[in-house]
Amino acid sequence: MRVLAILTVRNEGSFLLEWLAHHRAAGVTDILVFSNDCTDGTDLMLDRLAELGWLTHVRNDGPHDKGPQWQALHLAARHPLTRAADWIIVLDVDEFVNVHVGDRTIPALLRALPEADAITLTWRMFGNAGQVSLTDAPVTATFTRAAPDPLEWPWRAVMFKTLYRNDGRFGQPGVHRPKGQVNDRQRWFDSAGRPLPGGPQRIFSALGQPHYTLAQMNHYALGSMEGYLVKADRGRANRDASGFDLGYWIDRNLCDSEDRTILGLPSHALLAELMADAALARLHRAAFDWRRARFQALMRDEAFRALFGRLLMTPPTRHLSAAEARLIWTHAVPPR
Repeated sequence: MRVLAILTVRNEGSFLLEWLAHHRAAGVTDILVFSNDCTDGTDLMLDRLAELGWLTHVRNDGPHDKGPQWQALHLAARHPLTRAADWIIVLDVDEFVNVHVGDRTIPALLRALPEADAITLTWRMFGNAGQVSLTDAPVTATFTRAAPDPLEWPWRAVMFKTLYRNDGRFGQPGVHRPKGQVNDRQRWFDSAGRPLPGGPQRIFSALGQPHYTLAQMNHYALGSMEGYLVKADRGRANRDASGFDLGYWIDRNLCDSEDRTILGLPSHALLAELMADAALARLHRAAFDWRRARFQALMRDEAFRALFGRLLMTPPTRHLSAAEARLIWTHAVPPR
């Protein structure tokens, strides 16, 4: 069985090897990576990984009319790896598949849901938990405080990514779910194992329900405070405006629960194998040094200094009760 992950990256070389080792250990067999406009050496690292047979790298430098991620997915739809895949998932480098059944791999999840054609892997937000400085340590071991389950608000914290069967029942890859209309030939399930008749209506899971019984998508959207400034400077992959402001931070800085389950997947040997390659180790160090230097450069700008100060002053986000959340979503149309 061939499981394809599609990834888009820009200036994220310091995170790439951990992400790659984890998803290989989780059962991803093929990885198609699109890079755009890199200045930290991410593209060179991907070239080396392609030489070693770990992935396929496609350069996707701009300009992009609708953003680099949309352009990458358009290219991915016609790529031979996409046509050859049995299952497909579109990921970002701060998203880690975390399976809770069997041997913790994607094949184990598929065995747990044998009737599924598509599985919505709901985000579990991992907050900052007071981490100020950039460190060259694994993201999954550094950030272990996460959103509670269930979560009542905000809906942006329970969006999902879709693992789907690539047998002609779905359209081309999309950011959160494959494109095209849901039809009666598709059998959808969520990451708690519940069937979704008619498929999901939106790109986020239901608020106020537990979602992580079988699997979850660990989403390390914030990182350290220093790293968040670099992320804000980079911008978002699927739109022009960055949107990485204090509001984005507050919506995602949920730290109520400790969750170390992802550390149970044995990816350490694969990461050590990658770091044993002299070229990759050098490029990894250079990418981390670039990130530290970029933070220092951004701090010479008043707008970024002000944002950093607000991050330091802002405590972890208080999750809302069901009654408090109801004050918000009852005014929405439709309400949930």
